[in-house]
Amino acid sequence: MVNEILKLILKGYERRPAPAMSWRLDALFRALLDPAATEDPDDIQAMIWALWCEHPDPEAARSLSRAADAMVAGRLVVAESMLDRTVLRWPDFAEAWNKRATLYYMQDRDQESMSDIRTALELEPRHFGAICGFGQICMRRGDRMAALAAFETALRLNPHLANVRQMVEALAEDLPRTVN
Repeated sequence: MVNEILKLILKGYERRPAPAMSWRLDALFRALLDPAATEDPDDIQAMIWALWCEHPDPEAARSLSRAADAMVAGRLVVAESMLDRTVLRWPDFAEAWNKRATLYYMQDRDQESMSDIRTALELEPRHFGAICGFGQICMRRGDRMAALAAFETALRLNPHLANVRQMVEALAEDLPRTVN
């Protein structure tokens, strides 16, 4: 599954997001890459996350919000039940899949997390949060090359991820690079 998801990540630029994704995301992603952008990158990132948490059906967004609140409160069984229902009812909701992947990651359920990351990225190939989540799983499993590839891709989408940049620098120092 790691290679399958890595291919999805590396080929993400070739795919368009699912129709359910807000068209406003395109401009925000362009702004993240524009060094002359007038908006603060943190504000742009916050807007992206807010749009990812929206859905054409307001009940889907409320369901996701309640599940996220349950996760923060440490009620992981409740959160999982809510997220299961959310992805079942709204299978086009990329952030619901990503949130459940995060929940699985918190529980050391890496295979299930990667499965949901794959679905999130099929719906929203620019989801730098899901890509970083995949990178974290690769790190935990000792696959530093796959982690590096994922983190570098996340930085190409969002160069303002300071912690990810530090991870890339640390990984790049330790791993051999070859030129083909």
